[in-house]
Amino acid sequence: MHQTLILEILKKHGQKLDRELVEETGISLEQLRLVISELLATKTISVCSVINYENGQPIEGFLCRYSGYIPPAAPGRKVSPK
Repeated sequence: MHQTLILEILKKHGQKLDRELVEETGISLEQLRLVISELLATKTISVCSVINYENGQPIEGFLCRYSGYIPPAAPGRKVSPK
């Protein structure tokens, strides 16, 4: 259940931090990390560790991305090559 929800969010946004996924899904960080490890084992997603700084304090987390998925281009005018 949580796997499909997380995959839908990653398909929609391209990539997300684990903190952002916790906010969007409402599941705990421990449960999210278990689901991430299951998806990582099947190579459905790719994960890298990141450190962000908020008010000078380092916050470690994971950046998750749907493996092999390229989101569609944004609508609007495109720059033509010259």
